[in-house]
Amino acid sequence: MSMLRSSFNLFQPIAIGCDHAGFVYKEEVIAQLKAEGFQLQDFGTHSKDSVDYPDFAHPVANAVEKGEAAFGILLCGSANGVAITANKHQHIRAAICWSATIAKLARLHNDANIICIPCRFVSVELALEMIWKFIQTEFEGGRHAMRVGKIACM
Repeated sequence: MSMLRSSFNLFQPIAIGCDHAGFVYKEEVIAQLKAEGFQLQDFGTHSKDSVDYPDFAHPVANAVEKGEAAFGILLCGSANGVAITANKHQHIRAAICWSATIAKLARLHNDANIICIPCRFVSVELALEMIWKFIQTEFEGGRHAMRVGKIACM
């Protein structure tokens, strides 16, 4: 992993959270990232029992927004609920990703700082591939910086 380039501060932990539909994937993602030497802040859930996704999306978004985490990973059935919740935070750009190309473009063009993965629609292998692509892609800036600057409500 020493060859990894990223615009994220990878000395900070990665914030991760999920609802019950994302629990199995979260456990696999944590195992894989820890094996590569990453530190993680696990905001839950910690079982397959039914839960409310905002209870886990808000803490991940707070950690990213406050600079306590390099970026965030949110996993749920469709990824819609966690993305909608996270995007309520002023400085969060949470992107629903369903392919490695979308994950790359979310970083490259939108400077996304949370990746949201729909676990009922992608394999765990694809989820991991998207996360790696998200980590490895730097924001392109330029014309995209002006566009990203217009996202926040004043």
